[in-house]
Amino acid sequence: MADELEGDYYSKNPARLRQRKYGQTGVKLSIIGFGGIVVDGAEQQHANRVVAEAFEKGVNYFDVSPTYGDAELKLGPALEPYRKKVFLACKTGQRRREGASEELKESLKRLRTDYFDLYQLHSITDVKNDVDAVFAKGGAIEVFLEAKKQGRIRYLGFSAHSEEAALAAMERYDFDSVLFPINFATFYKGDFGPKVIAAAKSKGVARLALKSLARQQWPQGDPSHKQYPKCWYQPLTEREEARLGLYFTLSQPITTAIPPGEESLFRMALDLALNFKPISTRDLEKVKQMAESLNPIFQAEA
Repeated sequence: MADELEGDYYSKNPARLRQRKYGQTGVKLSIIGFGGIVVDGAEQQHANRVVAEAFEKGVNYFDVSPTYGDAELKLGPALEPYRKKVFLACKTGQRRREGASEELKESLKRLRTDYFDLYQLHSITDVKNDVDAVFAKGGAIEVFLEAKKQGRIRYLGFSAHSEEAALAAMERYDFDSVLFPINFATFYKGDFGPKVIAAAKSKGVARLALKSLARQQWPQGDPSHKQYPKCWYQPLTEREEARLGLYFTLSQPITTAIPPGEESLFRMALDLALNFKPISTRDLEKVKQMAESLNPIFQAEA
């Protein structure tokens, strides 16, 4: 891990986010990505401003999905001035060829672009219903491969919330990246994540991280849930705990982390990441202690 967190793995400008290599592609991405859900429901002018501020601080990786409300419609115009300078990722939840083809066309139109840098199978959770379906005759992977030949997609990836499904997908195809929860509580309390990181690393698949600022599943009846409607989990909102959680994730052998879709939490993560240093032994002990009392959002499958 230490070797990957040193040398040219980082850019040298401290006023902007550092960058890391995206697998074996030669591309470098900011250590914080922009989840398109941040601009879901926002006025267009506000969306434009948030995207511009993120870009100015060095964010060059933007990730969106048609399931994120009107995020594609807001992100398209906001990103237009920067399109050729950023890495734009999109997803499809469709598992069959016809549905995936239509969704790809619609996403390209909404985002005002003629190609995606990365297109991903969205939220693979079940081997039979997701992985097997995608790779069956007439499955969505056919659209991915054709679009890549046509230049409408540069790289192929998937997001997953299941270790079993993620490992199965990587066995089926040499994906460029996997977008997966890499979180302190799921690691230490749930034993969830290490297997996927190890497998992806051994195959040369880039690791993109989700849920770095997740604390745990929402406690029943917690009134603060209403303050963070874009989080289906209880987030880390206290700055020092958020620093520990984010730095834990960024200290793993990953390329980038995508913070929660709540704008306030995205801004906090971006600010913390500008001063990122690999997590110290002392802080790692604090992280382990934090995890002990939590109910992690994911746990290893039995």
